[in-house]
Amino acid sequence: MLLAAIGCAFGAVMIWLALRANTRFSGERRLPMQWWLNGEVTWYAPRRVALAFIPTLAIGIFGFTATTKPRPGDEHLVIPVMLFMGFLCLGIQLLYLYLVSKTLHRNGG
Repeated sequence: MLLAAIGCAFGAVMIWLALRANTRFSGERRLPMQWWLNGEVTWYAPRRVALAFIPTLAIGIFGFTATTKPRPGDEHLVIPVMLFMGFLCLGIQLLYLYLVSKTLHRNGG
């Protein structure tokens, strides 16, 4: 039950961030999804698809983790692993939103 609550909390925060970014980038039809190391955008996706990708992936990971039974002796690691994955996914989403903002600002968007 606690795992589901942790997953739902992280999922809700990630959805809220995506909705907030959707209004922030409402003037953009497509958002960057991948960059080369030099900062050049490799490909774009429709705005809503781009913003929903990371939260959808994270919620799937949280659901799988919450429903998977740990190996005997590893029960004490389940909550720390769930918290680690939650903060990792949240950090990835924040990094993505930062990179999108930086790219659009650089390109005059």
